[in-house]
Amino acid sequence: MSFRHIYWLLLTILHLVALPYLVLLSLKQRYKNSVKARFLGFSNPKPKDSDVWFHACSLGETAALSPLIEYFADKKLLITTTTETGFEKAKSYNVTSRYLPFETLLWMWAPKTKVLVVMEAELWLLLFSIAKSRGAKTLLINARISNRSVEKYKKFSWLYRYIFACIDEVYAQSSIDKERLESLGATNVKVSGNIKLAQIPKVSRTLDKPNDLVITAASTHKGEEEAIIEAYLRFGRGKLILVPRHPERFESVSKMMQKIANKNGKTFERFSQVKTLESDMILVDVMGELNNIYKITDLVVLGGSFEPIGGHNPLEPLYFGCRIVSGEHVFNQKLLFDAMENVHFSTLSKLDIAFEKALASKSATLKQECDIESIINSISKGIK
Repeated sequence: MSFRHIYWLLLTILHLVALPYLVLLSLKQRYKNSVKARFLGFSNPKPKDSDVWFHACSLGETAALSPLIEYFADKKLLITTTTETGFEKAKSYNVTSRYLPFETLLWMWAPKTKVLVVMEAELWLLLFSIAKSRGAKTLLINARISNRSVEKYKKFSWLYRYIFACIDEVYAQSSIDKERLESLGATNVKVSGNIKLAQIPKVSRTLDKPNDLVITAASTHKGEEEAIIEAYLRFGRGKLILVPRHPERFESVSKMMQKIANKNGKTFERFSQVKTLESDMILVDVMGELNNIYKITDLVVLGGSFEPIGGHNPLEPLYFGCRIVSGEHVFNQKLLFDAMENVHFSTLSKLDIAFEKALASKSATLKQECDIESIINSISKGIK
């Protein structure tokens, strides 16, 4: 019996033991679609064979695939993801999109493809092994191993050697990532930079910019919103647009914003209920509007960075010429921030001071580029 068969057998036992918990998890709004599709096999039919199969984890990684999706738009494409936000983004490309089933289900589900392209750190043994055994060229792109994760990877280096044996080419974000990947058994590793730098965000519609300074707090998390609003009130001018990261929090954030607005003599409205952005404080309680909002924004406060969450993609507001203020917890986005200049970092208590400094300086800009051509050429050769 080969290692991958033993691996599959052990995972199957684990999968069966975890089934009661997975059923309960599928009842939660945030996970119901992804858990049912990935672990329980509902509403996730086997796709047809493809020329290129792209796999990414969540929203940011799926969005970063856009230059490749556009370049190979005339080919038969498949996109798989693991999160619900990633899946919604995948559907927007108008190509075949699915949730990636848990590895125990991949034997029966995985279609044939000419090229498998996997983003960043989605190192699933059976995903690569099955694709390779069926004749696919396998690529790991935008590969990285963060400072926080490197020791965890080393503990399972024996497993990653099996995985990298099934990967033909690896495109790393940096020379440090290249060294770390090679220490785990990766071969044929090239440094291509971060392909998130190659994407140019698009708007789906044009909003009328208010005749006032616009401050947008983007992708915020619990523990950040109230302090950001307090900083805005201390700052004392402009309009505040707040965009929570998770839709299930819209109602609680709305109640909190309405209470603060009433107490401080400010007007408040929900974006879903208005056609203009004339109120002092506005909650964006719909999905897919963030780029449209960025286009009319002067100053962006990036959420997920004032709490130890790791930060969110800073490139989208950069491309729209916004001034950017971020918290200091950006460990998940460090390479992107390293590629930028004129970004202002602050704590929540000094956020109003950071607003002043950011508005008095130049917009954020890029100081690094990305070599996406080498990835495109490799995929093209695999399709032929």
